[in-house]
Amino acid sequence: MATPLHRTIAAELRHRVRSGKLQVGESLPSESQLCEEFSASRGPVRQALATLRDEGLIGGGQGKRTVVLDTVPTQPFESFLSFTHRAELTGHTPGQKLQEIALRRPEPEIAAALEINADDLAVQLIRLRLLDGRPAMLERMTYVESVGRPLISADLDAGSIYALLTEQGVDLHSARHTFDAVPANSLDAELLDVPEGFPLLRERRLTTDSHGTPVEWSEDRYRSDTATVTVTNTRSSRSAML
Repeated sequence: MATPLHRTIAAELRHRVRSGKLQVGESLPSESQLCEEFSASRGPVRQALATLRDEGLIGGGQGKRTVVLDTVPTQPFESFLSFTHRAELTGHTPGQKLQEIALRRPEPEIAAALEINADDLAVQLIRLRLLDGRPAMLERMTYVESVGRPLISADLDAGSIYALLTEQGVDLHSARHTFDAVPANSLDAELLDVPEGFPLLRERRLTTDSHGTPVEWSEDRYRSDTATVTVTNTRSSRSAML
């Protein structure tokens, strides 16, 4: 199936922003110029610009010149749980290679985080994630048994675990993320193709359902040359009055 034209236009403009061809503060070509460049009507061009505007990459429109605001797209909740979605959002091709998966008793600290008994079984897996064919992140994931059992027989090299679980009706409602830096251990170094001790960005994530019950604990280790984290704080009018 052919890629819709507005997605093609958005991907190209996103690439220009991320690569620095379009700098922060620089104006984008006009709608008429984009129509001519991509042999498109104004509809797909406006859809593409709306997408980039929603991602926080550009601002303006409705009579104001369209300018680049940032080089890193904002990410919706789903992208924080799905490497696949995040990669596609930023114009990369995601990939994955399952290293192991097993039903076993998790480490005491993980069992405590998942609020399960020390003797309870959980599904644990290690999977290497790729960006454009290059190692980018190593994920270590633990699921409570009721959620994780279907993963044992699934093809986890095919795509997003998050998408697979949501298709099966698993309630993934909220997540708490903790970021820090750690040196690569021997397994990290081997799979991520970096020297031991290489600095990695670590994300620890606890995902809960809509009742607040933990369903997943994950520790993801990113090559520091392929990942960044941007945090935007906005003060509400209510908080300003407190």
